[in-house]
Amino acid sequence: MKIIYDKNRLVKFVNNEKNLGFVPTMGAIHLGHISMIRKCISQSNKTIVSIFVNKPQFNKKIDFQQYPRVLKKDISILKNLKIDCLYLPKKSQIYPNGVNKNIIISSFGKKLCGKFRPGHFEAVADVIDRFIKIIKPKKIYFGEKDMQQLKIMEHFINKNHYKTKVVKCKTIREKNGLALSSRNFLLTTREKKIGAKIYRLLLNKKKNLIKNKISLRKIQQKIFKLGAKKIDYIKLLNINKLIKPYKKGNKYKIFISYYLGSVRLIDNI
Repeated sequence: MKIIYDKNRLVKFVNNEKNLGFVPTMGAIHLGHISMIRKCISQSNKTIVSIFVNKPQFNKKIDFQQYPRVLKKDISILKNLKIDCLYLPKKSQIYPNGVNKNIIISSFGKKLCGKFRPGHFEAVADVIDRFIKIIKPKKIYFGEKDMQQLKIMEHFINKNHYKTKVVKCKTIREKNGLALSSRNFLLTTREKKIGAKIYRLLLNKKKNLIKNKISLRKIQQKIFKLGAKKIDYIKLLNINKLIKPYKKGNKYKIFISYYLGSVRLIDNI
């Protein structure tokens, strides 16, 4: 595994590879990332993984400061996976002239997390846009746990980088059901157990919710009783258009964002 810090060296390493796979991350590699990386390796001649904690996509300074950084551990994991290249750019390599304030994303970006984190998805699109221009991958991999981000990036990339295909990767969960996330590193053991209980509650109530046998309001009350500190949103939506299901047969999921202590978690079930 090569570790590259300079984008010009990375361009030389890529060397017009036609079947290049790219997995962008912010580090704190977990089994969800590992699943995506293995999928990428199986489908690509070369696999590049990036670790870059993208400051512009954080709405609060403290969230950026507290984001888990375990680079030595990440490097060890990636070496064992036998990826071809780890890209570790500095901010100046990615943003030599500052952020792009003219990024346009789909209307999906104004809903759910976009409502509570203004500018977040524009910042994600900006950094992904820059990575794609440098690496020119045939495929780029995103997880379904961040379903809204996946949909926004799929639309953005299809519109602006039609030669790069977005590959969806299934949500990986802990044995208790809690969706794997780098933010889980910040949770206490007790909070992880609460998160698992919330997942099981939503899973059990999903059918009753679609049949109008229980309301989102009642589910929300149950979530607070389990120990959630705050809920940004909980909605039942069509997974393709992120709108309320309007007819039978629609694929739908419960989308939720909630806080355990000071840690904000998202999931879709």
